[in-house]
Amino acid sequence: MEQLSVQLAQRTSRRSFLGRCGIGIVALVGGPFVAQALRPGRAEAHHICGHTYTTNSCPHPYYPHTRIDREGWPLHPKYGYPIDIHGNIYLSREQTRRRVCQGTVRRRYPFTGKTTMGGIWSRCCHGQIRHLTDCCSFSPTRINGDMSLVGYCHHGRRVFCVMYRDTNIPC
Repeated sequence: MEQLSVQLAQRTSRRSFLGRCGIGIVALVGGPFVAQALRPGRAEAHHICGHTYTTNSCPHPYYPHTRIDREGWPLHPKYGYPIDIHGNIYLSREQTRRRVCQGTVRRRYPFTGKTTMGGIWSRCCHGQIRHLTDCCSFSPTRINGDMSLVGYCHHGRRVFCVMYRDTNIPC
């Protein structure tokens, strides 16, 4: 053991040795924190193809697959047909249907206040462009209970949950 430490001391400077020790300490201390923050069950960080952060999906009949159309109405996640609040094919006006962000989120989470569709970004998913959309509110917490994200929504709103829209455009 002593011979190994002597060899290490001869090959490295004090500064590089302390740098390596610092990296080791950060890895040791930060490792569990990072692992805890990114563990899959926490917020289903990879629940939408192309979405790799920890904001969870908005409420949807096929949760966590919150597929919407251009106007925010819920769609079947695989087949893309319009659905009502129970996940049935939407065939008549007698069925109850709500936009996901402006209707379902607001009804289920009244503390969010007025919600709006906000930041949109695109990702390649299964060979087509997918638009991921934020549902924005004034709530300081997001759907999974963490502090809500700022900077992606307009007019002081924060990200509450996320939805997606498939464009059928190849990528």
